[in-house]
Amino acid sequence: MGKKWTIVTGAGSGMGQAFARRFIAAGWGVLAMDLSPEGLAALSPQDGLITAVVDVADRAAVARAIKEAGIGPDLHAAVTAAGIFPPTTLADYTEEKFTKIMSVNVLGTLNVAAEAISVMQSHGTKGAIVTISSADAFTASTGQLVYSASKAAVVSLTRVLAATVAASDITVNGIAPGWVNTPGNAATGRMVGAEKHIPLGRVAQPDEIGQWVWTLASREGAPFVTGETIKVTGGELMS
Repeated sequence: MGKKWTIVTGAGSGMGQAFARRFIAAGWGVLAMDLSPEGLAALSPQDGLITAVVDVADRAAVARAIKEAGIGPDLHAAVTAAGIFPPTTLADYTEEKFTKIMSVNVLGTLNVAAEAISVMQSHGTKGAIVTISSADAFTASTGQLVYSASKAAVVSLTRVLAATVAASDITVNGIAPGWVNTPGNAATGRMVGAEKHIPLGRVAQPDEIGQWVWTLASREGAPFVTGETIKVTGGELMS
């Protein structure tokens, strides 16, 4: 049996990069996608890593990258970590900002999931899709008007995709992280003092989110879970 492969988008930085490294450490191959060639270069060249500069909002580009990687029969998972989170409010949102955020966060998620599912179904693979939503999908953050809406859409998309492909024994689940210690989050300034509102008293590290991604994508620990979005927030969003 050959090496199992996964797609990881947003692999050029932050959580996406941590996810890619988690799979490689577990012996999987990774097709790492990102818009930033410099970010992808931070992933050390090695066996089991293919990098592709891809705009996930372009479905044809996603399909081309998967085809060129030649991993079709061995593709077992896809993790849609690519996302952008520029702040928007009722006072300053624009059609351009709305379209950009939705294109990357929602359409990008759908494009990657759809292409990965198509490949899995064509090879009869019992695979997994893991989407990345956000705690902001479940809260009212006035400074993240469009981002919150985009991540709520990802939660709904996850459920519908799960129902659509269940008969193929492909699971689709999501992770909704709270505050995670990434350069992108730190740069916003919004994370300062966040630990005061988190019952566990700290923000998460990317690898802690990666453990959940691995559990769902590998199906080793959760083979009977599908259509769920798991909140990983240190207790900030208890339900």
